[in-house]
Amino acid sequence: MIAAAKPPLQDEEEPSRKRLPSTRASVVHEFCVGGHKGTITVGLYPDGTPGELFITMSKEGSTIRGLVDSIGVLTSLALQHGVPLDAIASKFEGSRFEPQGVAIGCDEITFATSVLDYVFRWMQIRFAYTVR
Repeated sequence: MIAAAKPPLQDEEEPSRKRLPSTRASVVHEFCVGGHKGTITVGLYPDGTPGELFITMSKEGSTIRGLVDSIGVLTSLALQHGVPLDAIASKFEGSRFEPQGVAIGCDEITFATSVLDYVFRWMQIRFAYTVR
């Protein structure tokens, strides 16, 4: 016998999305991990906290470019729904996959185990003062 799906709880609120203003400041950071160049663009709320993330890798159409672009979209949605940057970053810091290697672009990060390891460690370094 198949059990019926549970109805949603009535007391829970629908998640709400806090969109960024149409004109906003951003931070752009260029980096290189294991010889692969990339750019991080972070759109900011008026209070300086991050609200969107775009990650662009230099090879157009590559698998890694598509994957990091998708992670940027998911991260943006999570931030706009109130998920703390620390909670997101802790899931990606230390992730291991190619490309990995020597990291250039941030003095505090000299080696990265993946592009996502670099991106989220950099986000923590750059925005820790605004999210804690």
